[in-house]
Amino acid sequence: MSANQTDVLIVGAGPAGLSAAITLKRLGVKRVVVVDREDEAGGMPRLCHHTGFGLRDLRWAYTGPDYARHYARLAQSVGIELRTSTTVTGWQDESTVAITSPRGLGEIRAGAILLATGCRERPRAARLVPGRRPQGVFTTGSLQRFVYQHHLPVGKRAVIVGAELVSLSALMTLAHAGVSVVGMVTEHPNHQIAFPYRAAKWLYADLMARVPVLSGARVTGLMGSQRLTGVEITRTATLKQETLACDAVVFTGDWIPEHELARSSGVMLDAGTRGPQVGPGYHTSTRGVFAAGNLLRGAETADACALEGAQAARHIQAFLTGSPWPAQGVPLAVAPPIQWIYPNVINAAGASLGSSAFHFRVLTFCRDIRVTVAQNRKEVFTQSYRSLAPNDTVRLEGRWSSAIDPAGGAVRVGLESDR
Repeated sequence: MSANQTDVLIVGAGPAGLSAAITLKRLGVKRVVVVDREDEAGGMPRLCHHTGFGLRDLRWAYTGPDYARHYARLAQSVGIELRTSTTVTGWQDESTVAITSPRGLGEIRAGAILLATGCRERPRAARLVPGRRPQGVFTTGSLQRFVYQHHLPVGKRAVIVGAELVSLSALMTLAHAGVSVVGMVTEHPNHQIAFPYRAAKWLYADLMARVPVLSGARVTGLMGSQRLTGVEITRTATLKQETLACDAVVFTGDWIPEHELARSSGVMLDAGTRGPQVGPGYHTSTRGVFAAGNLLRGAETADACALEGAQAARHIQAFLTGSPWPAQGVPLAVAPPIQWIYPNVINAAGASLGSSAFHFRVLTFCRDIRVTVAQNRKEVFTQSYRSLAPNDTVRLEGRWSSAIDPAGGAVRVGLESDR
């Protein structure tokens, strides 16, 4: 078994991991190794052939594959060691991981480790949708692999389960494959596709207009034995059932962070995000281990993850040059309809490096609402919003964190009517 030593090990060669690696090299860190179990660096954008990637981080609109290639080539040009087809199988200690690759077994020891392992969608079985296991059942990720990586047919008529931004990605993939979409099914009263850029709205609004959104409904069964022949949907208000004839169904959203490696190291997880607990500096509960990107809470856009990776890199470099590891910190607790918040621990680390905002999501549509932050039942901050929507990440000003008592109890974040 071979052993390697590096300054920083990054697990995951998606936008967050590659951006962090590039930033670390630019900050003067000499040895940076990035490992990824896929055979090519770049993450999921490699399989998203529509445009719109890179507007916030690169100030240009790329297709997903071009965006992934840009980061992979830049990483190689600055001297980062990229090891693809390499899987981290476990931890030897807090600073050493075991790996396996076509070259055999090995270990990597690092001064700091960044976990950027991303997230995945819940498949049909995990959503407890009954039925046999016919052909034609996909998640967005598996659909994109079928269409763009393996060039396989997926069907002629499809139903999309979900109506959020990733559902639009599934819709565009189906359109590229020549598959008509019978409808998008969502339990919410409306779709949640908030176009992040005006250009995206202009490009995709016509496509969306041709697809019926079946709101207030959920998929409750799959028809067919060898091949999907239809899906059963149930209206949540009336419990009325109907069948949509189709030979493909795509389950979108309902994200789960790929937290298995983090959990096996003993890193504390957050109940809301289901990813690692992190403070403003992307520090986890384990000294020397950081986390960034979609591992933190499920899917955000690729450019948001890349920006997070760059921010995390600055904190990693500070740790390598002597910045102390933060104490445990004060946890943040959320009350429904808030689904989660991150960062979800308040500590002193990171304030000087510009980590000034928190982000959260809600479970239901809300109007004229205000977020309240309280510790020991004493309100320390409030911020008003005209409207909030499920599956849309919302920014919460973070200047209130300096008013939190590190020795006090948990901080509670909730919603109240602003009328």
